[in-house]
Amino acid sequence: MENVVICGAARTPIGGFQGALDAVPAARLGGAAIEAALLQTSQSSVDEVVMGNVLGAGQGQAPARQASFHAGLGTQVPATTLNKMCGSGMKATMIGFDQIALGQTQVMAVGGMESMSNAPYLLPKMRGGARLGHSQVADHMFLDGLEDAYEKGRLMGSFAEDCAEKYQFTREAQDDYALRSLMRAREAQSSGAFENEITPLKVARKKGDYAVVQDEQPLNAKPEKIPHLKPAFRADGSVTAANASSISDGAAALILSSQTHMQQAGLPCRARILGHASHAQEPAWFSTAPIFATRK
Repeated sequence: MENVVICGAARTPIGGFQGALDAVPAARLGGAAIEAALLQTSQSSVDEVVMGNVLGAGQGQAPARQASFHAGLGTQVPATTLNKMCGSGMKATMIGFDQIALGQTQVMAVGGMESMSNAPYLLPKMRGGARLGHSQVADHMFLDGLEDAYEKGRLMGSFAEDCAEKYQFTREAQDDYALRSLMRAREAQSSGAFENEITPLKVARKKGDYAVVQDEQPLNAKPEKIPHLKPAFRADGSVTAANASSISDGAAALILSSQTHMQQAGLPCRARILGHASHAQEPAWFSTAPIFATRK
């Protein structure tokens, strides 16, 4: 078994919903991250690309291959898109690890990419035509991303409420965690801590091009309002728009290599991946599944 190392790591800025990156397709976001990660190494190409992506409707065929081309990689480089919900980018990394460890490839580009702003609305059952009366429009982001497939209509945030209730996470504790996270994110941006990992993105607008260089959400947040926001998923709940995950656009990528190739090619070594594990349980308790994966 080959040892697997991380040689490059880069990401785009994270844009808010219908914000600074709303004009940028997911594949271009992914391509920018892959290209930036490659530039941190002496590699000009990779053996294969695996990218996670959840909201694939409307993107065209093979989003990962589109991202590969946006990164400047050649037509001879295979690319695969996978969907494991919030774990898509992590699963892409696990697959890359496995292929290198087994000697199937030497260098892989892996990661995840998403443009929630560009998720389209869908017209279910319109393939056969709408004969009479009103028809239905479905939000791709909700239907295939944020709503449970087994308890129809339940949003992921409502399961977060179940988790908070079971483990007694209070509203105050969640808000405090969110505030500390926000302050740390702002400090990291102002101190330049993210400069080595964020690749600036040039965005074209009618009024002219501009560069996005920082994460958007931390700059727009209003800390003083966080304790006063209404619960987003239950009237008497504790999860709000501020202490829950935000709807965002962005991408991240890693360049993985076998240790042998890394040494022979003189690539930088940022870390070694020792292993990985997966765990599955009741869909409603996806929030705690990673705990049990870490124990394997």
